[in-house]
Amino acid sequence: MSSPIIGISFGNTSSSIAYINPKNDVDVIANPDGERAIPSVLSYVGEDEYHGGQALQQLVRNPKNTIINFRDFIGLPFDQCDGSKCAAGAPVVDVDGKAGFVIARGEKEERLTVDEVVSRHLNKLKLAAEDYIGSTVSKAVVTVPTNFTEEQKAALKACASKVGLQVLQFINEPSAALLAHVEKYPFKEDANVVVADFGGVRSDAAVIAIRNGIFTILATAHDFNLGGDNLDTELIEYFANDFQKTNQCNPRKNARSLAKLRANAILTKKTLSNATTATISIDSLADGFDYHTSINRMRYELTANKVFSQFVSFIDGVISKAELDPLDIQAVLLTGGVSFTPKLASNLEFMFPESVEILGPQNEKASNYPNELNSSGAALQAGLLANYDKDELAEALQPIVLNTPHLPKAIGLVGAHGEFHPVLLPETSYPVQKKITLKNAKGDLLIGVYEGEHHISEKTVEPEAKDEQDEEDSEEWSDDEPEVIREKLYTLSTKLMELGIKDVKNGLEIVFNVNKDGVLRVTARDLKSAAVVKGEL
Repeated sequence: MSSPIIGISFGNTSSSIAYINPKNDVDVIANPDGERAIPSVLSYVGEDEYHGGQALQQLVRNPKNTIINFRDFIGLPFDQCDGSKCAAGAPVVDVDGKAGFVIARGEKEERLTVDEVVSRHLNKLKLAAEDYIGSTVSKAVVTVPTNFTEEQKAALKACASKVGLQVLQFINEPSAALLAHVEKYPFKEDANVVVADFGGVRSDAAVIAIRNGIFTILATAHDFNLGGDNLDTELIEYFANDFQKTNQCNPRKNARSLAKLRANAILTKKTLSNATTATISIDSLADGFDYHTSINRMRYELTANKVFSQFVSFIDGVISKAELDPLDIQAVLLTGGVSFTPKLASNLEFMFPESVEILGPQNEKASNYPNELNSSGAALQAGLLANYDKDELAEALQPIVLNTPHLPKAIGLVGAHGEFHPVLLPETSYPVQKKITLKNAKGDLLIGVYEGEHHISEKTVEPEAKDEQDEEDSEEWSDDEPEVIREKLYTLSTKLMELGIKDVKNGLEIVFNVNKDGVLRVTARDLKSAAVVKGEL
């Protein structure tokens, strides 16, 4: 039996590994410490190298030898790397024109380029996978952000190759997350989905059109200064101000005190995702003073309200970039660690119409572990690649650029009252075929096939007028305000064809087919008599 191909999600803050097990299910792999979301951190104490959660614990006592947030530096020259992302750990320095780190190994200094750090991190993930699976692992599918350049992908592939790991394919993160979601919770109809990934130090989003199982990315957005760290910073400020008010000393001035506050802020944030109250206790935070306090979820949400608003604005921005309206969106899929925060989902529910599903951990139709979606999607893709033999795989993975054409407008039918019913939505790639069944169709029918364009209609509904008695019973002031109702409407654009069919007995099947050359063929078939009429444009 050949060894499985694993899926790896490699993030700035954390990484995860997954594979298709012998029962054909996706398993997210835990490292030897039981971590499924493995911190992307390396730390050095004397001759010892620590990885994952053990390394993360060194940020308080040993920050200068603890390497964090290095993923985005791969494949970039030093002058394009934002060293501030590593401020809480080992500082970023120029090593041979690349981002690097100088760490102490006992009495010696070791200069590491980011390539070496990435190789060591990937090797730890590879070893964890081998330990879990019980066999050698040599091939992987790896997720990358949509803005990763070809140079960054090549550098990442080289880092993996150095530790005996062949990257068979890169898959972009939003597609991987959506693939994992639809594998377990498929959409019943075509949909426009926003995939929003809120990580530790950056946020990424994509608007993806799902048409007949094909994913098309309509727009992407990236914010390199928005993530879970911003929530941590708000909590740190809250705790620091509270401590300073009580003890008349500023814990921000001491690097170790600040590291203690950050570690406890992260723990508080995670606790408040599941509980309504969190308690922190820090011995000797600053100037010998201990710090003990508690904070409830409401206070946390108020404290970090500005950041939560930025998350919502970020999603609104990528929808606008796709030239769509929130009413055009059917679902928002939340990934990344911040997705566990209930306030994020509740803010999005307020922003979107009720018809839009917010697919976060609180939704029964979504994963309870949004930070594992990327690796699960990569594992599913790896499972597909495993079906190829060596030659087929080499041919299948040749870089081929396909410019798949898409329908600019919806194509559909006109109802009895002149209303437009879309069958093929805008952004549907072709060739494509779609069937609809009109079970109650009878008699002589004239079928009108049209293009349709949609627009957003807004109307203001005034509050109901109160009678004299209600006005007497009500208070002097009222907060009743006009309600603005927005809805998506289609208007007929161009008549494409008409099909006439006589004496339909009991039901009609209509097939829309657009071939690779953009030729539309519509076939209407009587379900009882099998009589057929066809049209082509």
